[in-house]
Amino acid sequence: MNTNTDADIVVIGASPAGIMAAREAARMGAAVILVDSKQDMGHPPHPANTFFKFMMDRSGEPILDKYVVNRLRGMKIISPGGMAVDIETPGFFIDRSMFDTHYRDELVNAGVDIRTGSEVLSVIRAGGLFRISTSDGVLVSRLVIAADGIESKTAARMGLKTTQYPGDIAWAMESEVRAPGIGEPDMFEYYIGKHSPGWKSTYSPAGGDRATLGVYVRRHGRDVSDFFDRWVERFAKLKGYGKDDIEIIARYTGGDPIATVPHQLVADGFMVTGGAAGQSGIGYGMRAGQICGEVAAAAVTADDVSKKRLREYPKRWGGEFASEYWMGRIGLELVRKMTNQEIDTVVSVFAGRDLSSLKGTPLVQGVKTGLFVARHKPGALWAYRALLRRK
Repeated sequence: MNTNTDADIVVIGASPAGIMAAREAARMGAAVILVDSKQDMGHPPHPANTFFKFMMDRSGEPILDKYVVNRLRGMKIISPGGMAVDIETPGFFIDRSMFDTHYRDELVNAGVDIRTGSEVLSVIRAGGLFRISTSDGVLVSRLVIAADGIESKTAARMGLKTTQYPGDIAWAMESEVRAPGIGEPDMFEYYIGKHSPGWKSTYSPAGGDRATLGVYVRRHGRDVSDFFDRWVERFAKLKGYGKDDIEIIARYTGGDPIATVPHQLVADGFMVTGGAAGQSGIGYGMRAGQICGEVAAAAVTADDVSKKRLREYPKRWGGEFASEYWMGRIGLELVRKMTNQEIDTVVSVFAGRDLSSLKGTPLVQGVKTGLFVARHKPGALWAYRALLRRK
C-alpha cells in the first residue's frame, strides 16, 4: 500500500456485489476499506430474501443452513388467467440479516476494514489518487469501487452512464406479511400481467404463518403502492383469505435494475458493480463483485489502475453474463408489451409440460423455446408480434 493512502481500494456500499469485491480484493493482497451508510451490516435488513440455487451457483458461494429460513421446491409462473408453469429448482427463503452477518465475518477474516454508519459525501480524483469525503472524515485510495445500489450517486459523480436503459428500473414494494398457514406452500410464485406492468408480482412462503408479497413495476413511476395494495387484495381472494386476515408486518421500497443492461462500468481508477451497474440479483451480483474485486486487486498490484487495464472487468463479466442479460431484457419487454390474453396464450403452451429440454445458454434456450412453441401450439407464435409494438 502507498504510504500516502489509507487503502489501495475503497469499496462504497455493502451490497452483495460490494461485499464480494472487497473480500476478493483483500484475499489477493490489497488493502481494502469498505464504507457503508448503514449502522451495521444487515441492520436494517435488505428486503431481498429469496434466491434459487441455480442463481447462487453462478457465484460458487455455498448456501448455509444458518441463514436459511425455508426451503422451496421451485417456482410457479402464473398468467393473468391463472395458468401456471411449474419449474422445480431448489429455492431458499433466507434471514437477510443473518446472511449479511455471515459475510461481514467473511470480510473481517479477509482483513477488510469495515466502516459502517459512514455516508460518502464526495469522490474526487486528483494526482492519480482518490479523496473520498465521508461523514467520518476523508479517505485516500488508489482505486474506488462503487457498489452503492441503483442510481449510484458515486457513479453519477464520476459521470458514468452505468446502464443502457436507466428509465427501465423496476420500482418495487415488498412486505413481510403474517396470516394462518400463508408460509406453508413449497413453491415461490411469480404472477405476470397488467396488474403489475412491466414485470411481476410475487409471493414467497417463509414457512408457518409468514411470507413476503411484492410488486415490481416498470414505467409507472417510483410510487407503486397502489399496485401493491391491489396485489394484496387480489392475493387474498386467490388464496381464500378474508379482507383483514393478512397482517402487514413491514414494508420496503426500492428498485431492481433487471431490464436496464450494464453499460459503462469503469473509468481511470474507478469501477462500478452490482445494482449500481445494472447487475441484478443476489447471486449474479455476487459473481460480478468477485470479478470486479479480482481485477481491481490485480490492477493495484501491477501499479496500473487505468481505464484500459480495468476494462478486463467488463470483458470478463460480459463473457459470463451479457447474453443472459440481453435475453432477459427481451423477455421482459415482450411481457410488458403483451396483452393479458397474449400472455395467457403463451403460458398455456408450457403449462403442464415437461420443460427439461429447454436448457443451455440463454441464446440456445431462446431458440429452443421458440421451437417448443412452434411444435406444441404454432398459433401462439402470433403473440410474439407484441415485441414489434412501439410503446
